Amino acid sequence: MYSYEQRMEAVELYLQYDKSAYAVIRDLGYPSFNMLKLWYREFLENGDLHRKSRLQKGYTAEEKKVAIGYYQEHGRSLTRTVKALGYPCRQLLGKWVSQDSSCDFQPLKRERLAVQYTDKQKMAAVVSVASGEKTSKQIQAEIGVTQSTVYQWKRQLLGEEGDSEMRKKSPKGSEKASSEQEIQLRSECDTLKEERDRLQKQVRKLQMEKDILEKAAEILKKGEGIGIDTLPNREKAMIIDALADRYAIQRLLLSLHMAKSSYFYQCHAMKQDKYELVRKDLREAFAENRQCYGYRRLHSVLTSKGRTISEKVVLRLMHEENLVVPSVKRKKYSSYKGELSPEVENIVKRDFHAENPNEKWLSDITEFSIPAGKVYLSPMVDCFDGYVVSWTRGTSPNAELVNLMLDEAVDTLKAGEHPLVHTDRGSHYRWPGWIERMDDAKLVRSMSKKGCSPDNSACEGFFGRLKTEMFYNRNWFGVSIEEFCALLDDYIYWYNEKRIKMSLGGRSPLEYRRSLGEFDGPSRPLDRIKPSQ
Repeated sequence: MYSYEQRMEAVELYLQYDKSAYAVIRDLGYPSFNMLKLWYREFLENGDLHRKSRLQKGYTAEEKKVAIGYYQEHGRSLTRTVKALGYPCRQLLGKWVSQDSSCDFQPLKRERLAVQYTDKQKMAAVVSVASGEKTSKQIQAEIGVTQSTVYQWKRQLLGEEGDSEMRKKSPKGSEKASSEQEIQLRSECDTLKEERDRLQKQVRKLQMEKDILEKAAEILKKGEGIGIDTLPNREKAMIIDALADRYAIQRLLLSLHMAKSSYFYQCHAMKQDKYELVRKDLREAFAENRQCYGYRRLHSVLTSKGRTISEKVVLRLMHEENLVVPSVKRKKYSSYKGELSPEVENIVKRDFHAENPNEKWLSDITEFSIPAGKVYLSPMVDCFDGYVVSWTRGTSPNAELVNLMLDEAVDTLKAGEHPLVHTDRGSHYRWPGWIERMDDAKLVRSMSKKGCSPDNSACEGFFGRLKTEMFYNRNWFGVSIEEFCALLDDYIYWYNEKRIKMSLGGRSPLEYRRSLGEFDGPSRPLDRIKPSQ
């Protein structure tokens, strides 16, 4: 039996060793595994251990009867009975069973087979554990010995302790053989350690190469069959930067077959912006063209300056430089006043393509609202190239505004030219003055359906571009009507003469006509109508 102090010491060590019963038994040499568990369970339930030993006389006859009955009904296992009831110890319970006359059998005993291991088996087990090839648990599962037994074999074979006692017990003739065996064992251990280190280095190298291939597929979007040697130095440097937190740079350089100087050169080059000059030209071109060019027109401008760059790069640089074309949706002006004269057929039918100049004209009226008042614009747009043939602007959308615009447009026609003029159903285009001028010039009338702006979408598109590029997102406080009309005229001059259109091969309408030999006169109209007072 164990004293109170011995039992408390075992429980305290059990708690100190993170509930490792094997460590407690190894240090103290007692108790058994199951007994230590019983002591710990008692300590948890009562906060302490009993001080007086529970002898046989401490248990009642009823407790003995219950214990013997449980033992008989549950497989005659002393350990199972003690664990289930919590009393008594296995030795005492065995005594009760043997003394009970109702039991015609003896308790089952677990007998261990006395297995004798050869020196060769012991040496193989010790070498496997010492070299790291196998763990003590694996050895235990294979040959059935505990971890402490393997360590005991190791101490015996390597002579770490008890050498004098082993010499006394061993015959004199075996001292030389034991020394040779020790040397051989140490040599095998060193060889195995070297092999283990070599394999570990090889595994780390293979893992690094695997990570390099995976990172190349992730960053560089390389597919199957990627070859590290075929990658350019820039891509190799990107891979090294991505794996620098996991592997040493020197090892990565060796795996990628890249010189250290090349790596640092690429790092310096990646920090520089190769589009620095392009960004400058992009900002200047955007500012010079009223901040209304999109990426396609800006790409055409840069190409004309000798820059070799793709449209996608121009779009990305515009986003990075925050070059945004302003746009605002506004309520459109409507000049429809009802059916004032017989309707006219829609001849155009949304076909705004023209093979020659002065073949199809479009007209409409749009409104500009500024703090100084309202300004109305009436242009005549040629479907051939979008050229604004004539325009008038004033402070009132009256018949004089559209009539003067039509007169100026008719003056630009050559002999034998009688274009089709398409408008909406506004009242200005159904009054007698307009109809009379159209008939005198032998122009063909065409009108959109009622309330159907897509029937005149080409002219509406001109208004949208004009307001987006010139009118919206600007502060017009302090600008008089006369000043606004001058700015409006200036924009239309620029639209005709300088603003490039991608559909015309990156040329303005005036440049396109001159390239075809279709325009020989002055580029700017001479007279504009003054705003009404």
